[in-house]
Amino acid sequence: MIKEELIKLAREARSNAYAPYSQFRVGAAVLGINGKAYTGCNIENASYGMTVCAERVAIFKMVSEGCYKFKALAVVGSEKEDGAPCLACRQVMTEFCESFETPVYCGGPDNKIFEHTMNEICPFPFVMFEKNADKI
Repeated sequence: MIKEELIKLAREARSNAYAPYSQFRVGAAVLGINGKAYTGCNIENASYGMTVCAERVAIFKMVSEGCYKFKALAVVGSEKEDGAPCLACRQVMTEFCESFETPVYCGGPDNKIFEHTMNEICPFPFVMFEKNADKI
């Protein structure tokens, strides 16, 4: 699966976002090491602390289905702004990404795709990858 396909899945997932407070709809897609894609959208709550980002929804779906590592992630923001993972999502991503070189694709409204590695977007994660090596 290539980055354009993951971005397409993230855009499709964005249409399911529940964002009545911010009006900022986000979609994400992760490619598990099992070859399956998992999608997610942001889900807001009147108590903002209970809001869940699209990236975490996609990752948690992957984990809940028994896959504990992903080899690529894509995120897209609203039709008018670029998407990029928040810091909480970046920390969760480090727990479940395949390596520090795992690609992260951020989609912009003008169909540009910005590509980064996990190391670039989260150079000093709190938890190291080896912790969950047994879950692969």
